[in-house]
Amino acid sequence: MHIDLIDIPSIENRLGNLGIIENDVVPFEIKRVYYLYDIPSNATRGGHSHKKLQQILIAISGSFDVILKDGNSVEKVTLNKPNKGLLIKNNTWRELENFSSGAVCLVLASTIYDEDDYVRDFNEFLTLKK
Repeated sequence: MHIDLIDIPSIENRLGNLGIIENDVVPFEIKRVYYLYDIPSNATRGGHSHKKLQQILIAISGSFDVILKDGNSVEKVTLNKPNKGLLIKNNTWRELENFSSGAVCLVLASTIYDEDDYVRDFNEFLTLKK
């Protein structure tokens, strides 16, 4: 499985840094933005795949692990820098875990919410991958 980490351009300043996300950084048109926060450290989020949607996950604050499964292999990516984004393409199972205190996960999505795009059963995911 190929892991796509995207560099988020930033402007560094003695008063603080500024991260910039524009169209030339994201390989899709952003249709939805949301974020996860106040997540207990023992919680697992995700646990699904998408038929069409692509996402970029960014650890705006703190850290968390993303487990990616493509039906053949499993990869773990730790996100802990606000200038790195993880591109998750469609038909990739994802689980988010091991959230640090104060972690915030920003999600840039290629489509608006559509429940029919979700695959929430791992066995169904494996069947669709064949």
